Amino acid sequence: MRVTFTVNGRTETADDVWEGESLLYVLRERVGLPGSKNACEQGECGSCTVYLDGIPVCACLVAAGQAEGRQVRTVEGLADGDRLDPIQEAFVECGAVQCGFCTPGLLVQAHDLIERVARPSDAEIREALAGNLCRCTGYEKILDAVRLAAARKAGAS
Repeated sequence: MRVTFTVNGRTETADDVWEGESLLYVLRERVGLPGSKNACEQGECGSCTVYLDGIPVCACLVAAGQAEGRQVRTVEGLADGDRLDPIQEAFVECGAVQCGFCTPGLLVQAHDLIERVARPSDAEIREALAGNLCRCTGYEKILDAVRLAAARKAGAS
């Protein structure tokens, strides 16, 4: 089957997509956007999180055909050209990136949280990121990065 959808503002078409193919596979292997990571393939780790019509989803659980005619935004789409999104900048600045495998999903989830809640509490941050597993950081630097990005965004508003 052919799947046509918008990814990070650009129309993309994938041909010969088989029925069981995931959106994650199409993004990584057919569209050439390797940012979202393939870890558990069961929706448990969150490393493949992308926006689908503005809602964060685990791309490994979305059949590629479900993206037909829809809007997808990946971790690559958070940046504006060469300018990183504030959450991406904060992750770098706070040292919240170690091996980097969980980072794309955490960035999308944190971005979504800050868009919805101007100054999230630690409890709100922990709840929003609960579906994203990280084995390297211990999460403290990730929390620091979300706090920093939220404070900067709130200060700019």
